[in-house]
Amino acid sequence: MVDIGTLIFQIFWMIFIFSLITPFLKNSALKSAREALIREIEKKRNSRVITLIHRTESISFLGFPVRRYIDIEDSEEILRAIKLTPSDMPIDLILHTPGGLVLAAEQIARALKMHKGKVTVFVPHYAMSGGTLIALAADEIIMDENAVLGPLDPQIGNMPAPSILAAVKKKDVNEVDDQTLILADIAEKAIRQVKEFVVEILSDKVSKEKAEKIADKLCSGYWTHDYPLNYEKLREMGIQVKTDMPQEIYDLMDLYKQAEPKRPSVNYIPAPYYNRKETGNGNR
Repeated sequence: MVDIGTLIFQIFWMIFIFSLITPFLKNSALKSAREALIREIEKKRNSRVITLIHRTESISFLGFPVRRYIDIEDSEEILRAIKLTPSDMPIDLILHTPGGLVLAAEQIARALKMHKGKVTVFVPHYAMSGGTLIALAADEIIMDENAVLGPLDPQIGNMPAPSILAAVKKKDVNEVDDQTLILADIAEKAIRQVKEFVVEILSDKVSKEKAEKIADKLCSGYWTHDYPLNYEKLREMGIQVKTDMPQEIYDLMDLYKQAEPKRPSVNYIPAPYYNRKETGNGNR
């Protein structure tokens, strides 16, 4: 006769072990699916595919979600990937990021600009701030029609550098404390440095005069830092953008979705719909 307590204990441990193994197996399957699709894109385009995709991590620290930004680890990994790529092989960078460290973004952008093969950046949804800086270094930018880039005004702490300068200019220098004056000095240097870098990475795409105008528009606080720049606004500025996004890029982004929360905020039937003719009973 089987002891009920022992049976319950065994079932409990089986469930516990299964709960530990399931996420590992799921993540392994997801990683394999991503790699398979990346291989498929590489074969189709005869290129090296690199992804820089930031999402809110499903794990959290003390109840607060952990967000990802462009950091030094990202730049190190991308620079390694570029080093492993033949100099004449095209590179396709899939970019989805809120931005991050200027140093890391500039390292990535400079490495992409120095690569001899064609560099294409795909922006399926958004690439703000440092992501925009990276996109500008590409030979070709392909965006979804609803995707956006963003302004490049440097942020000093939590404050836009152009706004710090504007605030100081509105007051008598004797009424401004030393700390604010130091911040203004840093802000002025940061804006100049980013402008110079933008002109540098655009030097082989447009004239110097045009590059300076684009840099001034992006870096001088003309818009708020989170202002969305769609492909139409970018074209008006003189930045060449295409919108023929391959379906495989969207398919790959589907494999980077976050773990579902307890109650999803967006619901739809995940299948393409086509126009249907009116039927006799008025249904579609």
